[in-house]
Amino acid sequence: MNEVRIDKWMWATRIFKTRTIAAEACKKGRIMINGVTIKPSRMIKVGEVIQVRKPPITYSFKVLDLTEHRMGAKLVPGFLENVTTPDQYEILEMNRISGFVDRARGLGRPTKKDRRELEQFTDPGMAGDGFDFDFDFGDPDEDE
Repeated sequence: MNEVRIDKWMWATRIFKTRTIAAEACKKGRIMINGVTIKPSRMIKVGEVIQVRKPPITYSFKVLDLTEHRMGAKLVPGFLENVTTPDQYEILEMNRISGFVDRARGLGRPTKKDRRELEQFTDPGMAGDGFDFDFDFGDPDEDE
């Protein structure tokens, strides 16, 4: 086996959960070899470096061996080498510790937990206290 389709290889090495998702990623331009976006039918060879853009970072994998059959996770290191740069992992870590929930617009209502976190973030003094105002407006008839 000298060549194999990239969508099959990415599915077999567990980069993507299904072959359909791998093919869609290729069609959307998220898979590149040498800075060029590729089609799902592109044949890959041993030694090529594949860039996979999964926001917010871009992973890089070097092809060590070819396969068309899905395998267990313990066998994957024999077929690919992760050559992603450390700065990409720093971006991922910064995203994780920032605490910002990246919710795409229109994905539905926030959960109760999301609402509580948002209230605590926007006004830590008011979260959970309700609205207890201590204003004395007096008697409206006193002014006359």
